[in-house]
Amino acid sequence: MDLKARLVRQAQAEGFVACRLCRPWDVPEVPARLEAFVRDGFHGQMGWMAERMEWRGNPAALWPEARSVIMLAESYAPKHDPLAVLEHPEKAAISVYAQGRDYHDIVKKRLKRLARWLIEQEPCEVKVFVDTAPVPEKALAQASGLGWQGKHTNVLSRDWGNWAFLGSVFTTLDLTPDAPEVDHCGSCTACQDICPTDAFPAPYRLDARRCISYLTIEHKGPVDEALRALMGNRIYGCDDCLAICPWNKFAVAASDMRYHGPHVDAADLAELAGLDDAAFRARFSGAPVKRIGRDRFVRNVLYAIGNSGRPALRPVAQALAEDADTAVADAARWAVARLNGLDAGG
Repeated sequence: MDLKARLVRQAQAEGFVACRLCRPWDVPEVPARLEAFVRDGFHGQMGWMAERMEWRGNPAALWPEARSVIMLAESYAPKHDPLAVLEHPEKAAISVYAQGRDYHDIVKKRLKRLARWLIEQEPCEVKVFVDTAPVPEKALAQASGLGWQGKHTNVLSRDWGNWAFLGSVFTTLDLTPDAPEVDHCGSCTACQDICPTDAFPAPYRLDARRCISYLTIEHKGPVDEALRALMGNRIYGCDDCLAICPWNKFAVAASDMRYHGPHVDAADLAELAGLDDAAFRARFSGAPVKRIGRDRFVRNVLYAIGNSGRPALRPVAQALAEDADTAVADAARWAVARLNGLDAGG
């Protein structure tokens, strides 16, 4: 068995659902796509998208010595229907990927173990990346044959759907690349049609400024009032476009149960709104949610309370109307006004 075949087998032993290879220079389309994304302002407040564009658009420039990129996918497929919580507006909808331990830590450890194994087989240099460096992982995934970027701009596969984290190992070894994957979305527009905020101006294009994942995680300060009402009870991320994809009928079960616990989805909005900074940090220790901080999190919870249609939650929002954080206070007043509107027949 040659090195590449053994590498794929080792990757599977580590828990990855797929392993494919490409060259760092196999994504020539990325610079133009990135330039258009930033030029149109679709990146919103994510200024880092406009920084180091020469690296983000050209993986070969990130590490010129690299000759191969090993792309890997790790499943976090949910056991439940992620859309079901949307039918319970007094509950909090948290994106599936953020309901357990932080994937950065779990995936990176797997990547490092695989990289060490590779060095033991054939002396070489390696670098591992998982969503924390200017690496166009989605484009590399398609170039390697791992999957393709669907109309929702996420990577999906006929073998494992779209519930997967991506990771990469860059190496100086010259390994045989795989054939790139082709698009299999066909005429399906399910992901476009279900988007609550119409964040897709066209297939394969995402305006982050309208995306609920961006609004709840990356956007600082108050959210545009026209968008708040469309966010429903989604307080951290949004899974609608992923959950509706028909290719998920082939989803592979997650190999690591830490992605599914501690279970924080469907918590009461009233409980979450009452978290102070210490309680927030304790509640979400080790989870992705922690990265946005208490203030942004409670801001999101208050938008959900305003959308809940539950007048009983009005005192919860009223209690935060004078919060020290101006965005939280603004969200609280907005929620109270929305709930007051129910009494007035509005």
